Amino acid sequence: MDIALSLMTLTIVALVLGAIALFRRGGSRKQAWLMLVLAGVLIVNVGIWTLPNSDGESLARAGDTKEAPE
Repeated sequence: MDIALSLMTLTIVALVLGAIALFRRGGSRKQAWLMLVLAGVLIVNVGIWTLPNSDGESLARAGDTKEAPE
């Protein structure tokens, strides 16, 4: 799970930097806005997986500690 969260975080950075580059170059504004929207969706997903719930457990760590039923 750590690899997936790391890749999502790197993707967020790449999308934001790419959108900024498109805005500065005067490129396709629609694509730049869509890149920012996708980065926002990924931020929410990373938050859902990493922020703890009322029990103090995150979804990313919940799967690591529990065993699969036999």
